[in-house]
Amino acid sequence: MGIRTTPVLAVAALVAGGALTGGAVAAEATGGSPAPCQPSAKACVSLSTKQAWLQDNGRTSYGPVPITSGKAGSETPVGVHRVQWKDADHTSTEFNNAPMPNSVFFTKNGHAFHEGSLEQESNGCVHLSTTAAKRFFDTLNPGDEVQVVP
Repeated sequence: MGIRTTPVLAVAALVAGGALTGGAVAAEATGGSPAPCQPSAKACVSLSTKQAWLQDNGRTSYGPVPITSGKAGSETPVGVHRVQWKDADHTSTEFNNAPMPNSVFFTKNGHAFHEGSLEQESNGCVHLSTTAAKRFFDTLNPGDEVQVVP
């Protein structure tokens, strides 16, 4: 899973410039913290707060939910991505046939949302609880925008 620096710099610039601040209305509607992504994102991940959200036209429709993400050397890539494909019963050929239930792949390098440990960091994927992984799987479709912010 390669790491690209250009999206990191682009998202960092958006955050620093105040462009990635959306979600205030969404937080009020759900009672949770606001999603720090643009309204165009269908899924939002904050690596610093270890949370993820689903959005519908800029409003939080689900979340925040706890996540774990990539460990040092296998970081989850920051930036704007698109859902590539989904697999409800995926197993990882890269990691000894490890089960990855309800996988939603959002990079061409194999990064995905999927059910996984909320205690241990991943090899770059975004781990969700069983319930959250199912909700993300049922909601997201190929082409949907995913934003990962620092």
